[in-house]
Amino acid sequence: MNAQVAERAEEIKAVVCRVLEVDGDQVGPTDHFVEDLGADSMKLIELLANLEIEFDVEVDSAEFERLVTLEGVYDVLSTALDG
Repeated sequence: MNAQVAERAEEIKAVVCRVLEVDGDQVGPTDHFVEDLGADSMKLIELLANLEIEFDVEVDSAEFERLVTLEGVYDVLSTALDG
């Protein structure tokens, strides 16, 4: 996780929780958005769009499959911000 993502980790988690419509205490770093939290593919696409807008980045479509845990979101955003 890069420094910018580390600084904004709570903000990133808040975006995830808002899009997935769950409370923050339900989302741990390795909780699977689909299997553990009941998200569907449309929610994941919505999450991607929100992250790109909120953090002014473009996420490579190959990274989409990693956007299923909070840890994965942090990693993908780190990559996008470093690129």
